[in-house]
This record gives sequence, structure tokens and C-alpha cells, in this order.
Amino acid sequence: MVQRTAEAEWKGGLQDGSGHMKLGSGAYDGPYSFKSRFEDGAGTNPEELIAAAHAGCFSMALSAGLGKAGTPPKRVYTTAKLNFEKTAAGFSVTRIDLTTEAEVPGIDEAAFQQLAENAKRDCPISRLLAPGTEITLSAKLIG
Repeated sequence: MVQRTAEAEWKGGLQDGSGHMKLGSGAYDGPYSFKSRFEDGAGTNPEELIAAAHAGCFSMALSAGLGKAGTPPKRVYTTAKLNFEKTAAGFSVTRIDLTTEAEVPGIDEAAFQQLAENAKRDCPISRLLAPGTEITLSAKLIG
């Protein structure tokens, strides 16, 4: 079993307070705030970190699937746009739009699209988010 850690501290009220997040790996160590979460303030926010995790997880899952199919990619590039909105239950992650392009020699379009859909369904972050979160995918094959 692999375990990952992160920590966060928040000081003060919701709108006037400030926070600090740190990843156990040291890859990120910095501020977050009401403005960075709900407006355009400096720093990161939990939802941005989830989007980054999803883009990274999907890219690796697609690469793995392509490799198992005998067509390893030269490159997989993915963006994740996370929609964070107020719902009847409160603020929620309602949808994530994955957009990927992959340079994969020797694969046909139909096989590529199927492997991309499999990666969307099977990557661990997709499985974590799937209950209650719509996940869309636009996948482009680059010859």
C-alpha cells in the first residue's frame, strides 16, 4: 500500500482568513485563501489541486493502456477543467472536462478513442470523483 500525505492550516474567518497547504513530497508549499478559491486571488486551492491530480492520473492511465495495447505514446498532454459551483447541497465539484492529445504512432483512431475512454473510466482519480461528478473527455490523436 502506498500512502500520500498533505497538510493544511487555516487561520481566521472564512473570508478574511488565510491558509497554507503543503504536500508531503514538498512539490507544493504555499498559500491559499478565500480569494484564491472563490475569486482570482494569489495562491492555489483544493479544487485546482484536484484538477491537476486528475490530469496527471488520466495521462498516466492512458499511457499505460496504450503501452499494454502495443502502441506506447511518445507524448500525452491533458488539461482538466474543474467546475466548482453552489448546488442545493452546498459548493460541489459538479463536472470535470478532460481534454487530451496524444502522439501515438501506429494506432488507429477507433482504438485510440476506446483506450482513452477506458483511461477516463479506470484512472483512480476518475473512480474517486465519478459518483456525483460528471466527467467528460475530448481526446485527439496526433499521428
